[in-house]
Amino acid sequence: MAITARKVLGTFIGFLVVVVVLFALYTFVALKWSYSAGERAGFMQKLSTKGFVCKTWEGELQLVALPGSTPEKFLFSVRDDAVAARINATMGKRVALTYEQHIGVPTSCFGETEYFVTDVKEVAN
Repeated sequence: MAITARKVLGTFIGFLVVVVVLFALYTFVALKWSYSAGERAGFMQKLSTKGFVCKTWEGELQLVALPGSTPEKFLFSVRDDAVAARINATMGKRVALTYEQHIGVPTSCFGETEYFVTDVKEVAN
């Protein structure tokens, strides 16, 4: 039996389709399944869009530190433009960010960190 070019091409295209479908399924699961969720409080320091092809919202929150200790930063990503706009409105203020941690997101097109902020609340001092 001779292997024809048509069979080889069909097998290759079938393999490619399976790989793309598996990658899409893995990405969907990684973005929908949350490893952990919680809240972080601190002062909003920065929020900006980054990327050449995939524009993402990336931010940093200065966590409230105890006197005499080194301040810690919480780096996060935002996927929703409406949430990003609300965060931008609280720049420099004390806020509480609600986040979900998604481990294993395959590309930085969805965000540079594994922490995705889903809500923001301004906290009274």
